Amino acid sequence: MSTRERLIEATRGLLWERGYVGTSPRAIQQLSGAGQGSMYHHFAGKPELALAAVRRTAQEMRDSAGAVLDGPGTPYERVEAYLRRERDVLRGCPIGRLTMDPEIVASDELRAPVDETLDWLRERLAGLVEEGREGGSFAPGLDGEEIAATIVATVQGGYVLARASGSTAAFDTGVRGLLSLLRASAHAAAPANSPAPGRPSAPGGPAASEETAHSATAVPARTAD
Repeated sequence: MSTRERLIEATRGLLWERGYVGTSPRAIQQLSGAGQGSMYHHFAGKPELALAAVRRTAQEMRDSAGAVLDGPGTPYERVEAYLRRERDVLRGCPIGRLTMDPEIVASDELRAPVDETLDWLRERLAGLVEEGREGGSFAPGLDGEEIAATIVATVQGGYVLARASGSTAAFDTGVRGLLSLLRASAHAAAPANSPAPGRPSAPGGPAASEETAHSATAVPARTAD
């Protein structure tokens, strides 16, 4: 890894753990192993380096979420995969944590990549819900933008509750509850002989039990963004 990359990665980690104020140039240099001269050779100062780090974190979140949301399966299955994907819940969301940093929020330049990423996520989820409505994965009455906002709020709120309690249980419970509501809504709108999302029909028989469907599609529940 080049010196520039080490500086960016060190700053990303420090912003996540300590926030902008706690991310001092000295701490960045110590963690990256770069000297002061090297740091100021690549970046004009802490604000420019922080912006590079925030942009990198935002892009990484888009890439990881996009890989799931653009993956195989029905729209419901992709939403479920996003909610259940592997996350370090107790550490918190790297983007969500930035929204609680006063210095990040006060800076239009530093806040812009955060806002853009959250807007992108809501738009991508809303598009999936609309796609699912047309294909029968979601109930016709669901509003894509509202459901997308609910999904993002569940994930980000789950991080906060998990960190407050020191346990992933609150996050996992919120995810299961939201998926249950989405399944119930779709099931209520589906034709009598059509299985609801997450409940595929067994060969030659009725819909499989919820437990069977869950075990077939679930990713480790100790996850978050």
